[in-house]
Amino acid sequence: MQRRLFAEWLGTLFLLATVVGSGIMAERLAGGNVAIALLGNTIPTGAILVVLILIFNPISGAHFNPAVTLVFVLRKELNKLDAVLYVGAQIIGGIIGVFIAHLMFENPLIDPSTHARTGTSQWISEFVATFGLIATILGCLKSHSHAIPYAVGLYITAAYWFTSSTSFANPAVTIARGFSNTFAGIDPAHIPAFIAMQLLAATVATFTFKWLLEE
Repeated sequence: MQRRLFAEWLGTLFLLATVVGSGIMAERLAGGNVAIALLGNTIPTGAILVVLILIFNPISGAHFNPAVTLVFVLRKELNKLDAVLYVGAQIIGGIIGVFIAHLMFENPLIDPSTHARTGTSQWISEFVATFGLIATILGCLKSHSHAIPYAVGLYITAAYWFTSSTSFANPAVTIARGFSNTFAGIDPAHIPAFIAMQLLAATVATFTFKWLLEE
């Protein structure tokens, strides 16, 4: 269990260091072009997900996401105590990953975001983004489990662009990004609504695919 928790902590740390670090780098190099900055944030995020899932899947299942952990609790493949420990490791790892990104780019260590991400369109986007992520995982798990790392990376790459929220789809990521007043940040006041939609979408997707795949 210690190895599993460390894997979830370290994997989520690297995920957030990549999301926030690439966001800072992209914004600095884009010269004010938001589309180029978003592209510079998107590609590293999708790429690191493939790498991290390949590395850590054999150890912990490579969740890095409380919504994914919830899915496996609902499927009775992970007990509730282990799930709580997983979520704790993910959140702590994500926050530390943000701090590391700040240190690498000489930003203030703790810099709460003022980036507004709220409203019906954003909440719907988070539902859609998270539902699609869980659909990707469960659909591939049924018959193409070897493809999950690539499918998740590609899905998130696409979802950065087809959702107005740029696809957080992860409560640990959402919490951690509240500590970063950068391109990837989110105002802490807007975090609860995002997380509510993410967890609702994960639950709906779990039961939808239980029926769809006749599990």
